[in-house]
Amino acid sequence: MSDDQRFGLSRHATLPGPLALDGGVTLSPVEIAYETYGTLAADGGNAVLVCHALTGDQHVASTHPRTGKPGWWTRMVGAGRPIDPARHFIVCANVLGSCLGSSGPATVNPATGAPWSMAFPVITIRDMVRAQAMLLDHLGVDRIVVVGGSMGGMQALSWPATFPARVTKAVVIAATARHTAQNIAFHEVGRQAIMADPKWRGGDYYSSGDPPAAGLAVARMAAHITYLSEAGLTDKFGRRLQAREAKSFGFDADFQVESYLRHQGLSFTDRFDANSYLYITRAMDYFDLAEEHGGLLANAFRGTPTRFALVSFDTDWLYPTAESRIIVHALNAAGAAVSFVELSSPYGHDAFLLDAPHLDRVVDGFLRAA
Repeated sequence: MSDDQRFGLSRHATLPGPLALDGGVTLSPVEIAYETYGTLAADGGNAVLVCHALTGDQHVASTHPRTGKPGWWTRMVGAGRPIDPARHFIVCANVLGSCLGSSGPATVNPATGAPWSMAFPVITIRDMVRAQAMLLDHLGVDRIVVVGGSMGGMQALSWPATFPARVTKAVVIAATARHTAQNIAFHEVGRQAIMADPKWRGGDYYSSGDPPAAGLAVARMAAHITYLSEAGLTDKFGRRLQAREAKSFGFDADFQVESYLRHQGLSFTDRFDANSYLYITRAMDYFDLAEEHGGLLANAFRGTPTRFALVSFDTDWLYPTAESRIIVHALNAAGAAVSFVELSSPYGHDAFLLDAPHLDRVVDGFLRAA
């Protein structure tokens, strides 16, 4: 096996389109940045599509070109891992609207020769899935197993609802079939933080070289809190002070947790685009799989041949276990094959990205099952 097959081959595709979007407009051409690992089997039956979360990207198991950090899911994807390039042909694509090479507000609008900015059309999770389907057509992949957590789990649900004949198995981790009012509220706080930054300039900040980093950092800080758990934060930080013996009686980062959040916010601005954050959070807020199928979630899966595995975490309060159970009940009502497990973890929503050996065994077992 070549180094590219082991460690990932970064690629870029310009797909002619047009891609019809849920918002009523079309996008053409469609740019998709992606990575592949492994080799597609002669019968095409070993393809695994890995879908990333809100702030993720195509670098699932290879070094990130901007940060130099390892891929975001090396614990799950790689040699000897549940998703293994020795057994699978693995595809991970940067979602539509993002900022790592796929069509989005930071890419060039062919009609103007300048970045799309806020002229880029508003997109949905289903639009992301349709773009991925175009990419798989380009790669000659007809059937897939789809795996994703968080927003990636939304895509993993939308795939069999949109292209049922193409999905043999779907692994849906720490996800939901629709955004609740609380989910939308947290996202709106982040969007308003970005748009209140004077450097946002209505989204036209690309030529200035001075993006709304402060607003994006605050948005990331607010969102990051929802990815963690009370127990995890208490265990890691408690009320411990940051590099000082006593409170400053000012507004510097007195507490370790404050310093941690500031670091998370600032480091995020080095690798992500503020406008992309607006577009992707809006896509997540619009996601409502039942609404897309006549108001009944079971309708999304009627007659589906896909086998489903759903996983939740007991400390995830962003997409709690109750949300997964709603999906399981709908799958049961549709007569779909589904298995479900709630795993225990102190890490909250982000558990699927962290040390969760039980998750590894669940995914590995499900993928290996006939």
